[in-house]
Amino acid sequence: MITKIACCLLVVLGQSVKSQTKERTVINGKISSVNSDLEGVYVINAETEAITSTDVSGGFSILAAPGDVLVFSSIQFKETRVLLKCEDFTDLAFTVKLSMVMNQLQEVIVKRYDNINAEALGIVPYGQKTYTQAERKLRTATALNPEGTSPTDGRLEAGGSVSADPLFNFISGRTAMLKKELAVEKKEAFMKLLEKMFTLEHFVDRLKIPLEYVKGFEYYAVENDRFTVILGSKNKTSTEFLLAELATKYKEMIASEIK
Repeated sequence: MITKIACCLLVVLGQSVKSQTKERTVINGKISSVNSDLEGVYVINAETEAITSTDVSGGFSILAAPGDVLVFSSIQFKETRVLLKCEDFTDLAFTVKLSMVMNQLQEVIVKRYDNINAEALGIVPYGQKTYTQAERKLRTATALNPEGTSPTDGRLEAGGSVSADPLFNFISGRTAMLKKELAVEKKEAFMKLLEKMFTLEHFVDRLKIPLEYVKGFEYYAVENDRFTVILGSKNKTSTEFLLAELATKYKEMIASEIK
């Protein structure tokens, strides 16, 4: 029994010595893949545990000998093992093709939470009027009792006091300034709605408005109170009809200016 074990050990040691004394030379090669990122792939000689990595073009150089196994490993590629043959050392175009690792999602579930808002969460009461930034500024500046006014009916609550700020704001002109700011905000909102409803090509190709005059025509349209009422209803047919009328007048204005 002891003799058999000793024989096995001698065989293993002999193979190990043979592996270590095997003459190795530098083998030059490169990797290829559908992925253009070939840099940083590890190239390991499984016999000697020597290691290197590929350059930007996928090239590599490593000491090896025929019969050695090269292991190619990286995050983006599947591990590949290549048993080297004699002809691989004389092949100037020695190339190893690598396959990419595909991380496939089994299922994607998209959930919509359309009903989640401040009212649904109980942050504000149901049915409460919402205000834009300009509307809030103007409301605060003109409210007689911004803190003591009931949010539901506008009447003074017990303990409320009348503020003198509205009078000061009126005299100083701040109220007028805030009203102008609110008007500008509304016009900008109508402009965005108009541009969302109709493309630039509609103005140029359909209404025949010169490209450099399109923005001016949009401002001209939202200055028309009748048009903004129709636009606010989001009835595209009615809006398009009235927009065509305004376009005819606007082109007449352009023609008179050119003359």
